[in-house]
Amino acid sequence: MINIDKQVEYWFTSANDDLESAKLLISNDRFLHGLFFCHLVIEKAIKAIVVKQTKEITPRTHNLLYLSDLANLIFSEEDDIFLGILMKYQLQGRYPDYQPNVPSIEKVNEYLIKTENLLLWLQKK
Repeated sequence: MINIDKQVEYWFTSANDDLESAKLLISNDRFLHGLFFCHLVIEKAIKAIVVKQTKEITPRTHNLLYLSDLANLIFSEEDDIFLGILMKYQLQGRYPDYQPNVPSIEKVNEYLIKTENLLLWLQKK
């Protein structure tokens, strides 16, 4: 039997830690790595909700859309699009032959702010 509260706390604590890493990476012009961490932030926050909803350990997947379905989350159209954007940056950290375009600093900062706001929204769920 798993301790649901402990699992939820783990995922949200880890998501907050990864947000700090994303900020550090982006502030040091490591945009792709920073965006990879933005994906991790949202992935882990959604996994916290999956555990809370299902009362089970989350599947070992990085697919934000699949995890969102498991958590019964309904996002705005804008946030849905953002999840799709983040998905392409999680691949870069896992597969060295996949090289997405590096967005402008303005776009990266926009994505970081969206990550922070989405994390706050998820934490309220």
